Amino acid sequence: MIWAAIKAVISGILIAAISEAGRRNAAAGAIVASLPLVSVLGMIWLWRDTRDTVRLADHAEATFWFVLPSLPMFLLVPALLRRDVGFWAALGLGCLLTVVLYGLVVFAAPRLGIRLPF
Repeated sequence: MIWAAIKAVISGILIAAISEAGRRNAAAGAIVASLPLVSVLGMIWLWRDTRDTVRLADHAEATFWFVLPSLPMFLLVPALLRRDVGFWAALGLGCLLTVVLYGLVVFAAPRLGIRLPF
């Protein structure tokens, strides 16, 4: 239980740091946010909890394939905001696009010979 609390605190500090950096300087916040820190922390937590190299390798590879469909959201949201679409609507549409693209990856990956660890 203590380890779960430590993971939550460290992860929360990371999110707060990204938010604060972005508030002060948009580019600095974007650079910190674009680092795969959450993925790296996830791999560290997974390794610490399991010591399972196969599971960790599957996790890292699946992360790669799921990062790709998340990227268009970072183009759609600012495009919508610049067209005076409200924040929540733009964010919701960006998330919806990501979910649809995730579904496309799950559907297409096996047909392209890509194994996702489900």
